[in-house]
Amino acid sequence: MKTIKDSLYTITVPTPYAVGDVHLYVLKGEPITLIDAGVRSDEAWEAFKNQLAGYDLRPEDIRQVVLTHHHPDHVGLVEYLPNVKQCLAHRAALPWIDRDDRFSSRYVSFFEEFYRKNGVPESLIDKLGEAPEKLKEFPVFTLTGTLKEGETIPGHSDWEVIETPGHAQSHISLFSKEDGVMIGGDHLLYHISPNPIIEPPFHGDERTRPLIQYRDSLKKLFRYNVKEVMPGHGPRFNNVEEIIRKRLSQQEERADKVYSIIEEQPSHSFDISRKLFPRQYKKQYPLTMSETVGQLDFLEERGKIYRRSSKGVDFYFISEKS
Repeated sequence: MKTIKDSLYTITVPTPYAVGDVHLYVLKGEPITLIDAGVRSDEAWEAFKNQLAGYDLRPEDIRQVVLTHHHPDHVGLVEYLPNVKQCLAHRAALPWIDRDDRFSSRYVSFFEEFYRKNGVPESLIDKLGEAPEKLKEFPVFTLTGTLKEGETIPGHSDWEVIETPGHAQSHISLFSKEDGVMIGGDHLLYHISPNPIIEPPFHGDERTRPLIQYRDSLKKLFRYNVKEVMPGHGPRFNNVEEIIRKRLSQQEERADKVYSIIEEQPSHSFDISRKLFPRQYKKQYPLTMSETVGQLDFLEERGKIYRRSSKGVDFYFISEKS
């Protein structure tokens, strides 16, 4: 008997990022659909074409693309595909893909205010001026439509959309009830815990709290009978509940470490980040700050800590009731 995986092909292409190679998935059928599109590079394109040929397919055969999220290692080759009629993602991906005239200024403005409020030195904030150039690394293409919770992939009704925000606001996972297979993007990986990333609030005025969202999205998977995850990076795996519980536990352990830092001395986010990530806090401060602020959001939601502003910077204190 044929299963979903008989019509699902895996392609793996290199990236220049520390996370390493990224997996793309091809759904046979009508239309032939690509799930995620790797990074925009000649090396990735050659690897993609060569592996596609091993399945007796050509880039010209792909008519539809579905993106699990908007990050550059998942969208890069869309513009290389000549016959794509439909490109779909969650609506939260639209600002990153459309990038209208105000996008760069809104991006820089948000993070300038956010980093100052969290104690980041001006010497690092000044590097935000490089952001408009870096954003040009995103490929140029257009979404023809959006996907939301409970919908299915056009032409592939076995694959249901699960909204899984946290790592990205636009993140979706794709689930096949028939086989219990989930194409998970970066939501759940076997070997590492994805970083819940702070994003500008393009819809509304208040920033989201991605670690809290991410934990909710992990717990949400307990409602599904996920038997195997086809991830965006690393090996596929079937001990799904074990990995979910491990990730939740790891986050709680790090939150305990953050709590101990504040217990020793009330601090702002950047100081806490320096203690959590002594080797990475300067070179990778956007990621380390996202992780640190995520932990603070988590502790604050649980009533363990509270914020007090001093000269425009938020400092964190231990709550008496904790």
